[in-house]
Amino acid sequence: MKEKKKLKLKKFRFHPVTTMILLILFVVVLSGILSAFEMQATYNQVNPNTLQLEPTLVTVKSLLNYDGMKYIFSNAARNFISFAPLSMLLIALIGLSVAQATGLIDTVIKRYFSKMNKRTVTFLLIFLATISTLINEIGYVVLIPLGAMVFLANGRNPLAGIIAAFCGVAFGYGATLFVGSLEVGLIPYTTSAAHLIDESFHVSLTSNLFIIIATSILLSVVGTIIVEKIVVPRLGRYKEKKDFSQTEEIELIDVEEEEQTKIKEEKYQKRGLRFAMISGLIVVLSFIYMIIPNLPASGMLLDMSENTYLNQLFGANSYFQDGFTFMMALLFLIMGIAYGIGAKTIKSDKDIVNGATKCMDQIGQLIVLIFFASQLISIFKETNIGTIITAWGANLISDLSFSGIPLIVVILLVIAIANLFLTTPTSKWLILSPVVVPALMQSNISPQFAQFLLRAGDSMTNGITPLLAYFVIFIGYLNIYNLNKEKPITIKQAIGMTMPYCLLISAFWILLVIGWYLIGLPIGPGVYPTI
Repeated sequence: MKEKKKLKLKKFRFHPVTTMILLILFVVVLSGILSAFEMQATYNQVNPNTLQLEPTLVTVKSLLNYDGMKYIFSNAARNFISFAPLSMLLIALIGLSVAQATGLIDTVIKRYFSKMNKRTVTFLLIFLATISTLINEIGYVVLIPLGAMVFLANGRNPLAGIIAAFCGVAFGYGATLFVGSLEVGLIPYTTSAAHLIDESFHVSLTSNLFIIIATSILLSVVGTIIVEKIVVPRLGRYKEKKDFSQTEEIELIDVEEEEQTKIKEEKYQKRGLRFAMISGLIVVLSFIYMIIPNLPASGMLLDMSENTYLNQLFGANSYFQDGFTFMMALLFLIMGIAYGIGAKTIKSDKDIVNGATKCMDQIGQLIVLIFFASQLISIFKETNIGTIITAWGANLISDLSFSGIPLIVVILLVIAIANLFLTTPTSKWLILSPVVVPALMQSNISPQFAQFLLRAGDSMTNGITPLLAYFVIFIGYLNIYNLNKEKPITIKQAIGMTMPYCLLISAFWILLVIGWYLIGLPIGPGVYPTI
């Protein structure tokens, strides 16, 4: 008898753009269904003046109607233009492209990073990505492309460099070497919530300083182990296809002449690096001067309407924070040009523009992906589904009757789940802090430690939700360096690449929090996990 052939179902591999469109349609339809079932939630906000809880009712807003369609069509251009990853990426790439086109980045990688141990390079990349969250999300737009370049130049899979940089930022969000913009945004909510129990309680900006410094180093070590032991072996080797169609030309090489050419290039490269370092130092010192108050013509980048220096530096209207991406781009731009002049890799302004333009040619597909990602995130936010899920989490915590470690673990898990749908830390903390902070204070756990729990829970799931605004840059660069253009890396595959990192880092976050609480180490100057 003839053997029956087994039928194999063809696997569909939706392009990330197609997946974004399908997700948009799903959210629109879901909003209509949930609105029809009157899905809603009530959460409490603290009135900072009266210190009273004020209930806020939030319902699902349907986009599957006349007004919803009007919102989608009328806001499409605004959503795209105002999407932070778009402007930050384009500005950062201008500087990076010039630095790459003039040869600065290649020379630095060849001279310094290629001589390092591969694990050291991975650690440095993850560590820089982790501490980059001190100021906005600059790590996503600068270190993801740089990570790919560094790994590729060292003969390693650039996808691993992209994953390491992205995971370093996403799963270590807010773990830095100093207090930054996250503290400035969270502390007002922490303080107001603490005043529900103790009106005199004060939460300082440095209250999490010790624990975030320690965490930034520990996360980088654990992240390096995950990337080297799990991510890199799973990705395999990166083999670029060579074009054998072109006829080879045989050229007789004068060995002595080739040696002289190398010596000459070496000399020019050294001079170029010297020019780049001098110009870079001048630019950095200029920026530092601009954030020092009360000196002649200084303080240009500070918001002088604020009372404290950290608020002037990292406040909502800080010129330093708003302009940091441009500052980084300007630094790379000036250093790249200085290198090109010193190394004689550029002869005119046309060389700079043409070289930078060529380096940016590859991001066309990424721009298309960013457009649909901006629509998805804006549309989902408009439905209020994320806010309602977070409010449900807050209500769940308020109904709990236990304390100590079980309460800490439940709070971490609630924050981690809520973060899948509401990725902005301040938006979550607005809803969760009036419940989490008093509940923990009644268990003798400090509000400062409660604030650190938000940071930990956030970081546990940041890298696996497409609703994270900067996830689109991650998947975009995965496909830029994907060798098989016929089979694009899907959103599901991208999440699968980060899932081992997510699971292991989440376990580490939980163990770190519990261990710190049990040992009772200070989390900041004069601040402990317990009151």
